Amino acid sequence: MQSPSQSPLDLPQDPPREPILTLPGALTAYVALIAVIHLRVLLPPELESWTIDVFGFIPKRYDSTLLDITFPGGAGAKVWTFVSYSLLHANLSHIGFNVLWLLPFGSALARRFGAVRFFVFMAVTAAAGALAHLLTHEHAIAPMIGASASVSGTMAAAIRFAFVKGSFLSFNRGDADEAAKVPALPLMQALRDSRVLGFLGVWFGVNIIFGVGSIAIGLDGGSVAWQAHIGGFLAGLMLFSLFDPVPRAQADAADASSPDGTASD
Repeated sequence: MQSPSQSPLDLPQDPPREPILTLPGALTAYVALIAVIHLRVLLPPELESWTIDVFGFIPKRYDSTLLDITFPGGAGAKVWTFVSYSLLHANLSHIGFNVLWLLPFGSALARRFGAVRFFVFMAVTAAAGALAHLLTHEHAIAPMIGASASVSGTMAAAIRFAFVKGSFLSFNRGDADEAAKVPALPLMQALRDSRVLGFLGVWFGVNIIFGVGSIAIGLDGGSVAWQAHIGGFLAGLMLFSLFDPVPRAQADAADASSPDGTASD
């Protein structure tokens, strides 16, 4: 009970908790860059098509064994399109779908890595997705565009720490910064966690269904480059430790999803 002489301002106040989905600066800049680049749709049709040919990822660009086709961009496009394709999108719904998944996973990763690591990570996972697409569509002429491979990479990287006590998928999470910087599980330990395995199973299943069933979301009927998604996902999962500045969790680290922090494995 408050004493008569005690002002409400004298009572102890709990520190405000930052919303878990407040966007960090690096992710805000990434989304803004995608939005600005999408203004290309305002260009005349022939120039807009030229930007897709120059900056989209075209497997046939690397193939000299079949019909000789000259693509704009020259030799330089063989390098930069491994990343630049990921900044191009078909339409606003395509952008919205990728941003939707970046909100929880990309936000946590950007807070954990910092801006430089985050941008390099997005570029590396984009390149891994392009490589996977090239290996499975070596003669394709149709350009591939979209950030889905990098988005998949952020999801894969984030599950390395998402289920640790205090992280952003935990019942016991702290604020956004604290939740993003809990120690991650070693890869082999993460792959023994039932929730991580469940996440992997659902993620791969959905992508295979989209790919084999030719289901497209936000692409005006265009096919989903699901092999590129898998390439980005595997790169994010395997290369996470190369980017992570937070020390690893101990082998007996408490698990996240039970309120008392007891491990489920």
